[in-house]
Amino acid sequence: MLLLSSSWSLQALTSKSGRVNNHRSDAIMLPQSVVINYARPNLLFGKNGVDISGVNFAGPADIWNPDEGFLVQSTNPASYGLNFPTTGADGLYFDLVIEEIDARQLVWEPVTHGGITATVTWIWAEDDWLTSGGEIIARVTLKGPEASAQINNHYPNRIAVPRLPQIFELVGRDISTGNELVKYGFVLQKWFVNRKDKQDNYSNTEAWCRYLGYRVPQVKDLTNAICLGTWEGDWCKGSVGATPSSSGNHYQRRIGAGFFTEWGGTYLYAGAGFVYDYQYWTSDTAGNTQFDVDSDVGDVYFNQSSNSPRGLCVTP
Repeated sequence: MLLLSSSWSLQALTSKSGRVNNHRSDAIMLPQSVVINYARPNLLFGKNGVDISGVNFAGPADIWNPDEGFLVQSTNPASYGLNFPTTGADGLYFDLVIEEIDARQLVWEPVTHGGITATVTWIWAEDDWLTSGGEIIARVTLKGPEASAQINNHYPNRIAVPRLPQIFELVGRDISTGNELVKYGFVLQKWFVNRKDKQDNYSNTEAWCRYLGYRVPQVKDLTNAICLGTWEGDWCKGSVGATPSSSGNHYQRRIGAGFFTEWGGTYLYAGAGFVYDYQYWTSDTAGNTQFDVDSDVGDVYFNQSSNSPRGLCVTP
């Protein structure tokens, strides 16, 4: 029996006279190759000079497409770690931009490793950052350790701490036949726990993370900002962001270069519990102050440790 892909099936089913041979009983038509080109998080603050005049948020063209998100870097399981995301938190989600098939024709089994689950479902997406205004899409949602019931407790109970890194391979199967059609893989290196709208000083925030079994992130865990160019000033001098570095005191969308760098403005993820335009403590010091990082654009500022930004914890 012949298995024919549609890219050359017409030729195989055509007689020498050029007419379609309707009498071939040994041929099965298969769909064209199903391809995932992009993994799409929040796209806001991902363009050059558009979201904010003169600020370059977009990563390199071989990494980031301002209208589609992160390009798939590898389909080889040995190098899934090159793909987005490398960081995660409970309730965050991203979309798989798939060619040659309607997302409703695929079914995906949830994948769980180390207490973190990635679930893929098709939805009608209407997020503000979509250039289409709305579309049917395969959406990946992350669920894992969180502490929403303990945000007001200065001495919270320890929660599960995932053993990382963990490799996640998502397999899309034909909803009718169960045949595997497409895969997407990524490696989570860090897991973050959000204190949501609770504001507190640095000492209490550090204790909160420690009691949970986590730590306060460093600047480089959150952003690839550097203290040059746009929004440069004394407030960011001495800060050390992730690499590859941005072009100024803001993130530039890259894979593996910080939590906010990868996910963009986290307040836009419905149900994830992040707060609009707010600073999050880091453990990095600036003299007798602490650096904090803005969750919208990843810029770095110093802050008196007695002040009350918001808290975010990361795996040790």
